Amino acid sequence: MSEPQARSQVLRVPALSRVEGETALHLRIHDGVVTQARLGIYEAPRFFEAFLRGRAHTEPPDLTSRICGICPVAYQLSACRAVEDACGIVVDGQVAALRRLLYCGEWIESQTLHIHLLHAPDFLGHDDVIGMSRSHLAHVERGLRLKQTGNAVVELLGGRAIHPVNVRLGGFHRAPTRAELRPLTERLRTALDDAWDTLRWVAGFDFPDAECDADLLALTEPGTYAIESGTPAVLPYDRALPPRGFPLRTFSEHVTEEQVPHSTALHSRLDGRRHLTGSLARYAVNGHLLSPTALEAAREAGLGAPPLASRTEGAGPGEVCRNPYRSILVRAVEVLYAVEEALRIIAAYERPARSYVEVPARAGVGHGATEAPRGLLYHRYGFDDEGRVTDACIVPPTAQNQGAIEEDLRRIVQAGLDRGEESEAELTRLCELAIRNHDPCISCSAHFLELDIERTPGPA
Repeated sequence: MSEPQARSQVLRVPALSRVEGETALHLRIHDGVVTQARLGIYEAPRFFEAFLRGRAHTEPPDLTSRICGICPVAYQLSACRAVEDACGIVVDGQVAALRRLLYCGEWIESQTLHIHLLHAPDFLGHDDVIGMSRSHLAHVERGLRLKQTGNAVVELLGGRAIHPVNVRLGGFHRAPTRAELRPLTERLRTALDDAWDTLRWVAGFDFPDAECDADLLALTEPGTYAIESGTPAVLPYDRALPPRGFPLRTFSEHVTEEQVPHSTALHSRLDGRRHLTGSLARYAVNGHLLSPTALEAAREAGLGAPPLASRTEGAGPGEVCRNPYRSILVRAVEVLYAVEEALRIIAAYERPARSYVEVPARAGVGHGATEAPRGLLYHRYGFDDEGRVTDACIVPPTAQNQGAIEEDLRRIVQAGLDRGEESEAELTRLCELAIRNHDPCISCSAHFLELDIERTPGPA
């Protein structure tokens, strides 16, 4: 009697608008066990690092902002920090405060987009936000209102809401007056109420039990929740190991990239291990540095005390939240914090005498990193004596998270199989949800996921 043959199935899901790029997921299932999960991004390489070579030191911020239409500020400010580091320039005072305000605007609009339009439909049993709006219209409208407020902040400071044109090395081409910022205050006060309502809404979702077994990587900044600056800090998955940090200039020694056969995107490892960056990592590393209001919001959402000692009197360290389904809760807390932080910056703002610091070219290597909504974004540039780019390295958060996403996919699909959920439709639904938990960037999405399931019976 001949041995049973392996069965291969391909399931095509058209118009999947909530994953990054042209993506294929290959699952290998052997005797009911998921032995391999590969998330392959097969869109064409974009070569940003290559065509930056030979460019003037003033050009990386504007050029790299085109990498993403959702998070252009993250790319602009990471590039600015790297170039300024190479040139020995530090931006501080009101110009630095304006940068943080600009970044708050991007956090508000990007995190809100993910919460209301991309992720919430998964928890409410809808295929998309259009279907969700038929029964949850008020929530969708609130999300759009919040996003418009974030866009308004970016537009006022950046000159336009997408790919800002007012950002430059050393600061801004023009700094706003107090009177110009004043209209944002009323919108942000309304947004603060909307952020609270959003938090209470998502806190009522049903979150399956899950745990991401990866080290957590985020920037940290003394005395404040890191957004537009900081140094890398790691919270290991192994609870026996203490938190650690390392200088940003050594980032490439710790976060190493490699090409894998199944994806055009590089995969990253942190000191040889899977790691995760983004909202869960930020809350684990920096949650104790949130404002008192945001800490109250986190507790109300059921996140508990941050893992490190809280600055709230009498509150001790809490447990690390590693459940990727609950990342939407942290994002809602971060939206509330960004709105509150924007109000604080505007209230204390005094227009600087100059809107930028001169950044003269010089030979050297510079490193810059910021916290994009999806996680730590790292830039490194080398320059020659004329200030021309000789080398460029950009490590986006989605690429860093791919290893953790693949392991989540393997584990979640395995749990589904163990429950008897073997239909292609159900496995695809589980995979889509697992991917969206991590908010992969959609700016270059080709809206397509192909699921290839290979089942092999008998001994391995």
